[in-house]
Amino acid sequence: MKRTLVHSFPPLIPGKLLSRYKRFFADIELDNGETVTAHCPNTGPMTGVCKIGSPVLLSHSTSPKRKLPYTWELIQVTDNNQTLWTGVNTALPNRVIRHALENYLIPELTGYDRVRHEVPYGQESSRIDFLLTSDAYPPTYVEVKNTTWIEGSLALFPDTVTERGQKHLREMTALRPYARAIMLYFINRGDADRFAPGDSRDPEYGELLRAAMAAGVEVLPCRFDVTPEGLYYVGLAKLDF
Repeated sequence: MKRTLVHSFPPLIPGKLLSRYKRFFADIELDNGETVTAHCPNTGPMTGVCKIGSPVLLSHSTSPKRKLPYTWELIQVTDNNQTLWTGVNTALPNRVIRHALENYLIPELTGYDRVRHEVPYGQESSRIDFLLTSDAYPPTYVEVKNTTWIEGSLALFPDTVTERGQKHLREMTALRPYARAIMLYFINRGDADRFAPGDSRDPEYGELLRAAMAAGVEVLPCRFDVTPEGLYYVGLAKLDF
């Protein structure tokens, strides 16, 4: 299995999760015994990975503009009889995918000359994560979704009802007559090799995803190994629905 480094972390600070609250805050006990409040850059429920007492890793900013200098980056989980690191920072996947697109690291998305991000499109006031263009190919729209929820080795998205995600599927389906449309699922942990929609949490999303695929929207479940040193791209998971 080929592993391609797509993101390097700065030196991260170890600690233990004490609590997560108000979505954006987490109290962390550092290894030196100090307790700090870190920014939690993840608004979702973090199903199966937000376990009190788990080891975590934080980044630290020296910017005087930051109210919270620490950012929660990774958490250690034990699933499928193995212990591994899982990504927490949902702002990171788009940065990683932009790097991968600009450097042609995803074979299914190569050959494009220009990569634009946050481009307005559609009928519901949406912005696409990435618009790829080239003189040789039709425009390609790429929407990125992060997931850390698994059952066995099956990665699932979403882990809660997402009206925004439903809107994106409707918009992507409407693109198909004149453009290539890609739903890219960023599997932010290394122990999943299959992907399916999280029907039990948002059945409408699952129905919309299946309809989108029937209309020609492509699904790319991208697998990443997560380590304290960085993220490695390891290819696509299999579709299992």
